[in-house]
Amino acid sequence: MGIVNATPDSFWAKSRFETLERAVSAGRQMFDSGAWAVDIGGESTRPDADPVSVAEELARVIPVVAELVRFGVASVDTRHAEVAEAAVDAGARIVNDVSGKLYEVAGRLGVGYVSMHSHTVPVVAGVYPSYGDVCTDITAFVTDTAHAAVDSGASRVWVDPGIGFGKSPADNVRLLRHLPQLCGGPFPVLLGASRKSFLGAVTGRDVDNRLAASLAVIGPAWSAGVDVIRVHDVPETIDTIAMLNTIWG
Repeated sequence: MGIVNATPDSFWAKSRFETLERAVSAGRQMFDSGAWAVDIGGESTRPDADPVSVAEELARVIPVVAELVRFGVASVDTRHAEVAEAAVDAGARIVNDVSGKLYEVAGRLGVGYVSMHSHTVPVVAGVYPSYGDVCTDITAFVTDTAHAAVDSGASRVWVDPGIGFGKSPADNVRLLRHLPQLCGGPFPVLLGASRKSFLGAVTGRDVDNRLAASLAVIGPAWSAGVDVIRVHDVPETIDTIAMLNTIWG
């Protein structure tokens, strides 16, 4: 799943596609490179990002969705019901829910749903809540929400532990180590770790230089059985998965 940020302030400057033309071009290139779906967002969830109005988010997202559905599966990355509904009307087939509250919307619309965990949206920089056990707590949350989505009528449901969303670097690593158990649960798993700050905490690299660290996560995720990997760097990810499938598939 490729990432198209129709925003001026997402955490990686090179992933900001502020005009319709740039966003559509980026999404088409991702499809051409082998992405199964493209996830389109109009509100940054980076730490301390300024929230945008629903009207602004709609203006950023809906024209991009309407164009990209001509080339493949479009997903909408949002926390607002109005945006999810309008995106589905424009042809999106997945609601990637960063709020954990839109399962009834996805169910009513009969589309796919990503049950993701986040402590806050947008994330508050440097604020890491305490968990009883981060893996147990987050698995319970995303699984319960996923079941609610199924009960509401969602066509397909994935669970996403929400790497980087209100977790310390150590908690993010614990969640990655827990992927085999999460993948052994009742729902397929979607994972988004691309270029995130915990990779910089491990490697000391800034966001422009985290491609190698991002690709390093794919091996254990693939081995664990993760169903969808959400990334900025589609061609490199496709090549990595191709080699894993060739050697170990």
